[in-house]
Amino acid sequence: MLGFNRNQERIHILKDVTGILKPSRMTLLLGPPGCGKTILLLALAGKLNKSLKVTGEIDYNGVKLQDFVPEKTSAYIGQYDLHVPEMTVRETLDFSARFQGVGSRAVPILSTKPSALNFLYKIEIMKEVIRREKEAGIIPDPNIDTYMKAISVDGLERSMQTDYIMKIMGLDICADVLVGDAMRRGISGGEKKRLTTGEMIVGPSKALFMDEISTGLDSSTTFQIVSCLQQLAHISESTILVSLLQPAPETYQLFDDIILMAEGQIVYHGPRSCIMSFFESCGFKCPGRKGDADFLQEVLSKKDQQQYWSRTEEGYNFVTVDQFCDKFKASQSGQNLAGELSKPYDESKGHKNALSFSIYSLSKWDLVKACFAREFLLMKRNAFIYITKAIQLGLIAAISGTGFLRTHMGVDRIHANYYMSSLFFALLLLTVNGFPELAMAINRLPVFYKQRDYYFYPAWAYAIPSFILKIPVSLVESVAWTSISYYLIGYTPEASRFFSQLLILFLIHTVTLSKFRCVASYCQTMVVASICGTLTFLVMLLFGGFIIPRGFAIGLTIKSRSSRAIISRNKLATFGERNQDKDTENGMPNLQAETALTPNRTGRMVLPFTPLTISFQDVNYYVDTPAEMREHGYMKRKLQLLHNITGAFQPGVLSALMGVTGAGKTTLLDVLAGRKTGGVIEGDIRIGGYPKIQQTFARISGYCEQTDVHSPQITVGESVAYSAWLRLPPEIDSKTRNEFVNEVLETIELDEIRDSLVGVPGVNGLSTEQRKRLTIAVELVSNPSIIFMDEPTSGLDARAAAIVMRAVKNVADTGRTVVCTIHQPSIDIFEAFDELMLMKRGGELIYAGPVGHHSCEVIQYFQAIPGVPRIKDNYNPSTWMLEVTSTSMEVQLGADFAQLYRESPMCKDKDRVVKRLSVPVPGMTDLHFGTRFPQKFQEQFKACLWKQCLSYWRTPSYNMGRNDQQSLFTILGCMYGITLFAGINNCQSVMPFISVERSVVYRERFAGMYSPWAYSFAQVAMEIPYVLMQVVLFMLIAYPMIGYAWTTAKFFWFMYTMFCTLLCFVYMGMVVVSITPNIQVASIFSSMFYTLQNLMSGFIMPAPQIPRWWIWFYYVSPLSWALRVLFTTQFGDYDDRMIDVFGETKSVPVFMKDYFGFRRDLLPLAAVILAAFPILLAVLFGYNISKLNFQRR
Repeated sequence: MLGFNRNQERIHILKDVTGILKPSRMTLLLGPPGCGKTILLLALAGKLNKSLKVTGEIDYNGVKLQDFVPEKTSAYIGQYDLHVPEMTVRETLDFSARFQGVGSRAVPILSTKPSALNFLYKIEIMKEVIRREKEAGIIPDPNIDTYMKAISVDGLERSMQTDYIMKIMGLDICADVLVGDAMRRGISGGEKKRLTTGEMIVGPSKALFMDEISTGLDSSTTFQIVSCLQQLAHISESTILVSLLQPAPETYQLFDDIILMAEGQIVYHGPRSCIMSFFESCGFKCPGRKGDADFLQEVLSKKDQQQYWSRTEEGYNFVTVDQFCDKFKASQSGQNLAGELSKPYDESKGHKNALSFSIYSLSKWDLVKACFAREFLLMKRNAFIYITKAIQLGLIAAISGTGFLRTHMGVDRIHANYYMSSLFFALLLLTVNGFPELAMAINRLPVFYKQRDYYFYPAWAYAIPSFILKIPVSLVESVAWTSISYYLIGYTPEASRFFSQLLILFLIHTVTLSKFRCVASYCQTMVVASICGTLTFLVMLLFGGFIIPRGFAIGLTIKSRSSRAIISRNKLATFGERNQDKDTENGMPNLQAETALTPNRTGRMVLPFTPLTISFQDVNYYVDTPAEMREHGYMKRKLQLLHNITGAFQPGVLSALMGVTGAGKTTLLDVLAGRKTGGVIEGDIRIGGYPKIQQTFARISGYCEQTDVHSPQITVGESVAYSAWLRLPPEIDSKTRNEFVNEVLETIELDEIRDSLVGVPGVNGLSTEQRKRLTIAVELVSNPSIIFMDEPTSGLDARAAAIVMRAVKNVADTGRTVVCTIHQPSIDIFEAFDELMLMKRGGELIYAGPVGHHSCEVIQYFQAIPGVPRIKDNYNPSTWMLEVTSTSMEVQLGADFAQLYRESPMCKDKDRVVKRLSVPVPGMTDLHFGTRFPQKFQEQFKACLWKQCLSYWRTPSYNMGRNDQQSLFTILGCMYGITLFAGINNCQSVMPFISVERSVVYRERFAGMYSPWAYSFAQVAMEIPYVLMQVVLFMLIAYPMIGYAWTTAKFFWFMYTMFCTLLCFVYMGMVVVSITPNIQVASIFSSMFYTLQNLMSGFIMPAPQIPRWWIWFYYVSPLSWALRVLFTTQFGDYDDRMIDVFGETKSVPVFMKDYFGFRRDLLPLAAVILAAFPILLAVLFGYNISKLNFQRR
């Protein structure tokens, strides 16, 4: 199997991969990251990228892959959790079950017939079963009888299957909670991972390919899920292949077979019971307290292999992957596999109905109904957006109606032009109103592509409901606009003409919404879609017959035809008379008492810090109860997530914070770190015995988030260097800082990929485990006294997790306070911790004390509780601990582990320790820094500017898109169109860029890296050279082609005006994003800004015709001042040129003064005001970034 790029050397991703996966057996796929596990899973599921070259064959029951539908027969569960954030867990699973035809494949003969026939057939089967039970005198089990009857009722089989999957996946506690995303509170990362798995296993597929499904899950939950999968494989004869990174020994024991991969080759493929003997035959043996899975992955590593060499009497030589493969082929397991492959498949063992030969599980009508129901649900969840749009439109309609008020307009050729302007503005508004569709459509594309590739539904079934359900929206907005503005402006009062205008506006609004959804589906990224959306918008308007009234291209656009239709229905005069116008064994350096930088004996750098203790008493945390929970009977207004948590973390002690998923580990970490943006926090938190002050705490702490948020266009080395630049004290010179950066990169083993771009998760750049290590490196480089790590080993294989935890342990050994939440640690990793805080579901503490040698303290505590089963030999203590403290065990024992802990001597000892640590040590003063941030403002600005410069330079889709637009403008050649639409293009394209960076800013701001003002000024300053380059290119190409006057003054006036205007629009896009919670709402606000700018620019409604109650809007519109400067500088000195306008002959300056209100003597004032707008907006952007935070945690 080969993957290659044109004009490049071929790269073998998989090499001679051969094997057999049998039904009723569950296989574990092991291997280090990058060995080809994901590609193998995709190949077996029939989902390989078409650009990869494949050799060899894949058969299902002897049927070749191309002879059936493998995507429907099998289910691939990927690494990335792609879900609709507005849907609840139950809704996500229920719709998945519906699209996968839960229950429909039970009757394969009728699988292609309408669902009604399937339903009738199932009723007949149920009647026949009941009849035969009566004849045989069989009394069925009540539960089974209820279940069988329920699944015979159409729809209930999905609900029961959904409830069952939620139960086994542990999602029942959050069934009615929204999934959420980075900006919206939802389920936890572990719950999202379980939802990704449940979404596919809820269906009827019997071949499951699962890629790293345990990332973010605790070992107990992983064991429970894999246990269910084992039963599924054995009972339903399913074929299951699961890729895991860090399987615990008890989870590992559940698998029947093992596939071990390295460097794209299969090192072993056979029964799990034989694999250890195979490696022993090769000279390698697993130590006593080492997990088999960890051993298997490390024994292939050049750095770790030698420690497992068992033939000490022989000399050790590194055994390569190729050598292992040759040894496997010569082994008994390898020969057995080759023998099975040489035999032809016995077709009598398989059944053709096990394969799917139809693409979709539902009929076309059922597909449309299911998509329709989901789209309607999402529209209800996003009702705020549609209500905001309607209010916005009504407001603008009132402004427009009172602006073009009938009492101010006469019946003559001049005012006929004003009527035409009002009609054009109506079309413009309804077109701009479709811009929010871009963001909403693009945000749903990843989920759509995933479900389309899984053959949940075809694209047309997704698109049709989206179109139909937008029709009422178009109707409401068209009616609102026409009803408010029609008679205010004074159009023809006949009812037929009113409804004709209403119909035309309704149709143009419907077409516009569809057009923007089409652009989103084609462009797929927000930046490119914004540019293309603006481009199509520009073409429609320029050739709409108002800006350019004549020409062949006018007849080709919808807006032109709609303009003509409205004009003709209102009997306006003909409109055509307008003017033409690396790995470390010793880890981090040891703590030294020096107050200056000194190298230690190993040559590594030692950076000074103050060891600090964090203590906390009776910490409680409450949030508002979600509406979905209140709907299901939970009546309390506040939901308590943490219950009287008391504890302390001390310097030089590596502490673990553990618990099942949903126990509140991340919540406690966020509360202690001061990262919660909502809810109510109670309790006392102290640092070094003094009350915690968040601004000071951010200077001496580091926080590794569960989600790896980084700027995508920055390299690994630059990301770490950027963090060090802003977070290390200014006394550290650049040479020392760079050496420390290199040390951290080597410690976390990122030195080999330091020049790799971070990229976008799931699209390009770093892998999941590389991103996790980068997150840790970015925090370690700040040299913190206290460091929190939220699941630092999630997404890492056993070897990578061991590397990371070795580095973390070394950090703690230097005297730092280190706290880690951790889900499924191996025995080695768990016993590397000194202390443990264990929480149970509901946010209560059930253990807080030492781990002990070989986990003796933890084991003794829980085994002392009556009824708790004893730990088995070689069992992972962390897994055993989670199992014996589960909710089901509490019910079984009739005990409350939280209450038992509160009554234990351990709790009383902990309370005494906390009280002691809550008092400052004599002679120790409270933390104080002379400045809020480590670096001075100018250094913050310099660092932020450096990063933004790199980001902009490496984002051609953003910058080149802006330059390409200008070439089009030169051809279209309209001053008004150029100014307005170049501005709209810049505003639209900067919003998604700023939206992505804002998530990074929130993380870096909480870390105390810089002042928000420094970031803001760097961001706005970075735009200046790019906008200037854009304007220069435009002037060099377009100015002479359009035919403007070739004088130095006019050229530079034009250039100055375009620069200020485009900069103003860019900064306005930044401001809009900074005051809104997400890109969808930002799009709504920006569209309102565009329309009001356009209306009050002085072009559609000239200043002399604007009513006095709206004239103030004209003076605060940047576009009006831009047009004033452009028009005046180009044509304000043409005193000797006479033109015929509206039947009168006037000089150009006189016409401009009479019609537009432009006077040349006001040009200096206009120039100053035009320059003030970007400055004002830049300051406003900085203020918003410093004061507003829309992230909900």
